[in-house]
Amino acid sequence: MRHLPERRRRGWHGGGAAVAAALFHVLGARAAARAGAPPVDLGVLAYPLLLAGPAALLVRRRAPIAVLAVAAAATVAYALTAAPRWTFAVAGVVALFHAVRTGRRTPAAVAIAAGAYLSWLVLPLVLPGVPAAVRPEPREAVLTGVALVLTVLLGGAAKVRGEHYAEMAKAHAEQQRARAERQRRQASEERLRMARELHDVLGHHLSLISVQANVGLHLMDSRPEQAREALTAIRAASAEALAEVRGVLGVLRTDDEAAEAAPRQPAPGLDRLTDLTADAGIAVDTRVAGAARPVPPEVDRAAYRIVQEALTNVRRHGPADARAVVTVAYGPADLTVTVANDGPPADDADPTGNGIAGMRARAESLGGTLSAGPDTAGGFRVAAVLPTGGTP
Repeated sequence: MRHLPERRRRGWHGGGAAVAAALFHVLGARAAARAGAPPVDLGVLAYPLLLAGPAALLVRRRAPIAVLAVAAAATVAYALTAAPRWTFAVAGVVALFHAVRTGRRTPAAVAIAAGAYLSWLVLPLVLPGVPAAVRPEPREAVLTGVALVLTVLLGGAAKVRGEHYAEMAKAHAEQQRARAERQRRQASEERLRMARELHDVLGHHLSLISVQANVGLHLMDSRPEQAREALTAIRAASAEALAEVRGVLGVLRTDDEAAEAAPRQPAPGLDRLTDLTADAGIAVDTRVAGAARPVPPEVDRAAYRIVQEALTNVRRHGPADARAVVTVAYGPADLTVTVANDGPPADDADPTGNGIAGMRARAESLGGTLSAGPDTAGGFRVAAVLPTGGTP
């Protein structure tokens, strides 16, 4: 049943209630008629009155108030022709419970039930020709009133319970959506981080390879030994680029694959700054200010990548004889890296390109800042301040 469509399940439940009410009405009325002294015939009009309420229950979900009115009227009409018996009021009780449980026009449902109850008490007393046997006794009147009150209370409790479950389902759905959104955001951030890593790795090494290739081509005939050195530098840069790309892409491996694979090369940091500046393809002067100390791995990696990208931009956009100064300053609570070159950028340089945007995003992701622009000496300067978590 739980795998059936919701509409079909509701249809079966509604039909079951109607059939059960019809059986109670007809069988109960027939049993009461046969138990009489002497037994009596129900008559032609009895069966339509007994079946009107159960038939109306088939559409109680679409029109609960109208169904309650029909069931109540049929119950009171039949009560004027037979002795009081609970079996012919089943449809009215079910209709009242459903009308209150759905919460739609509950005061109207209570008013209809109260009106039917009062009519059952008063009409046998004021209408002429009504047999005395159908008049309710005080005990029956009290029990019927209590039953109606209990039906209203149970319907209200079912309404509150349904609303509670609906709120729980809504909250669960919101949690699922929030979890899915969080996973999408984390995946997007991871893709952005990997794209930034690949940009830094490939941009630096490919730029270096391009410079060395041009040198090799230019000196191939006149100075073959220097051309050989350029080719050797190209081989080293390409090997290092491949190693770093494998390290970046290694995060895509599953746990089992990572367990079987060889340990990945640690992410480059400031301990490799000397190698970076030596292979930059331009003249670089490296300076350290303050007492060098270990910094968080993410800060170490970000500082290295920012210097790497800044040197790549100097080599790519600066003049052929550009010189750069790399300064690493250790502060009490932050690390400042500065890359400045002494020449103006080339005409095709774009200071707002993806390189600077990527460096700024990398710094801001750690709560730091990055500035980039011309300096007072006529060159270009990139400075990043990265918090290290120390005490200011």
